[in-house]
Amino acid sequence: MKKKQLAILTMAALLAAVPASVPVLGAETEKTKTESAETNILEDGVYSAAFDTDSGMFHVNESLDGRGTLTVKDGKMTIHVSLASKGILNLFPGKAEDAKKEGAELLEPTTDKVTYSDGYEEEVYGFDIPVPALDEEFDVALIGKKGKWYDHKVSVSDPKKEEEKASEEAGKTAEDLGLEDGNYTVSVALEGGSGRATVEETAELEIKDGVSTATIVWSSPNYDYMLVEDEKYTPINTEGNSTFSIPVKCFDEKLPVTADTVAMGTPHEIEYTLQFDSETIEKAK
Repeated sequence: MKKKQLAILTMAALLAAVPASVPVLGAETEKTKTESAETNILEDGVYSAAFDTDSGMFHVNESLDGRGTLTVKDGKMTIHVSLASKGILNLFPGKAEDAKKEGAELLEPTTDKVTYSDGYEEEVYGFDIPVPALDEEFDVALIGKKGKWYDHKVSVSDPKKEEEKASEEAGKTAEDLGLEDGNYTVSVALEGGSGRATVEETAELEIKDGVSTATIVWSSPNYDYMLVEDEKYTPINTEGNSTFSIPVKCFDEKLPVTADTVAMGTPHEIEYTLQFDSETIEKAK
């Protein structure tokens, strides 16, 4: 009997020694969840956000770099995503079994126009999907032309204000890239025209007093001038394919130019874009 009393007294003493500040496990878990939810609340506005799925057949159109438009209004989030085609007819925010029930509110598609890197345009379906939380998977069911519902997991993350995204995607100058005056080489991509004309993929690049100038060599000797921001530039050579020295306002952005060709007898201006890839800039050897 004395041993039993001693054990009870010992246990009471141990419990009394536990600080009142030690949290209860369940309460701490709920607190953590609440704090996590609070950190995921965005101000009302329009954002760009990454949209990830568990399927290679259900994803954002390749022209949009895996991102959709996230709208936050009165604390509620909805993301608009343009898909790869018109193959998905409806979505449902939840499980497939619930999507089949009478009265289920299905998400109807919008018809979106997308433009690929080669200039090709296409109409695809898009959807406005409710987002319960950021950085957490949630259920979305889909139905295609075969008439069967499928379950999927999706998540939304990396929200960026539209102006912030635009700033990140804006072209970079020599100063932005920290390039010193000197001679370099850079890769350049040409788009536009009939597709028959090309320029040499690697251009000479000179930076002087912070101003970037590139040497563009065409695949034809028939270009007699170029227009860059309404400024006219004439060839710097008299033999061989037409070569021009033109200013590069910024890198990593399509720069509109016009080139006049006399290949068809009558001078003809053709519109193109040139894009200089900053990641390929190297010191000239």
